[in-house]
Amino acid sequence: MPWNTRDVMSLRQEFVLLASQEGANVAELCRRFGISRSTAYVLLKRVTLEGGAGLIDRSRRPTTSPSQTPADVEQAVVNLRQQHPAWGGRKISASLRAAGLTHVPHPSTVTSILRRHGLIEDPPVPRQQHWQRFEHDQPNELWQIDFKGHFETPAGRCYPLTLLDDHSRYSLLLSACPRYDTQTVQSRLEGVFRKYGMPVRINADNGAPWGSSSMPEHGITALTIWLIRLGIVVSHSRPAHPQTNGKLERFHRSMQAEVIGGRSWGDLQQVQHAFDRWQSIYNQHRPHEALGLTMPIERYRPSPRTYPTTLAAIEYGPDDVVETVKWNGQVRLKGKQLRVSNALTNLPIAFRPRRDQDGLYDMYFCHQKFGSVDLSQL
Repeated sequence: MPWNTRDVMSLRQEFVLLASQEGANVAELCRRFGISRSTAYVLLKRVTLEGGAGLIDRSRRPTTSPSQTPADVEQAVVNLRQQHPAWGGRKISASLRAAGLTHVPHPSTVTSILRRHGLIEDPPVPRQQHWQRFEHDQPNELWQIDFKGHFETPAGRCYPLTLLDDHSRYSLLLSACPRYDTQTVQSRLEGVFRKYGMPVRINADNGAPWGSSSMPEHGITALTIWLIRLGIVVSHSRPAHPQTNGKLERFHRSMQAEVIGGRSWGDLQQVQHAFDRWQSIYNQHRPHEALGLTMPIERYRPSPRTYPTTLAAIEYGPDDVVETVKWNGQVRLKGKQLRVSNALTNLPIAFRPRRDQDGLYDMYFCHQKFGSVDLSQL
């Protein structure tokens, strides 16, 4: 059965790495990657016996070179820096070690080599005070999503859509989109859900298409309604606080430095080709300092929550006051009218009474609380 992919080699490598992890569900991965089990097991056996050469179109050069001279090591450092101009001493040292190179220099020595070859012009920046960024304990507990602005190509504007797993920093989606509307994002997310499963929660900012400009306190749009009905919790960054999606912002900086900055493309297809190549490097080959110089794929596991063929029915509890939202987001509660998001029109929402205060209700759509209302203020 053929591989459904824009880049057969990178997807084969990704499949092998995911399928080789402890507890991996190979049958489910086969379904998500669109290959037969027989194809998968043949590939895994070849990789076990031949290593990287089992992927067919990869170099068979040895992983170690006992006779390598210091000059060769230095040249390897220079070559890797030329391939990845934004990588510093620590990334290059870790990457060469992961590739099996012997006598790998210390990161400080690598930095000296780069400076000697004119590949680093400025003196090292003083290290800032170390701090520990919060991360979730397991993959797929939280995904961060956003567009990285936009840039022009002769064939039209490109909006890069990015999606990152919080725990592993694994890049789940890097798509060159012609628009930033609901239909575009939903179609891309459907592909991700089919391949990797679904997360517990997705965090986005407050802009379109995941936030409501007219009622930002609700955060309910056509896109978030779809995600909520899939059983996903949707959260939003605080306005003017991009650090809430800090790992994705850091990903964007790396993306700007390593793939976008100083480059131009003729159309979105060329952009996507560059994105695909860099995403494979980022996930599978690029040492990540926040992960102890390991690669994101070493920490990522596909989600056991599979993408459903149909949306579940909307149900609420016996003590909830359930009302259907009318035209223009209007809804009535105990004879009083209020307005919620237009996206909820013709959908049932629940008013859940607070036990600690009479007349105060929390508003829910499915499992998601999106606001509160005090009848005494209406």
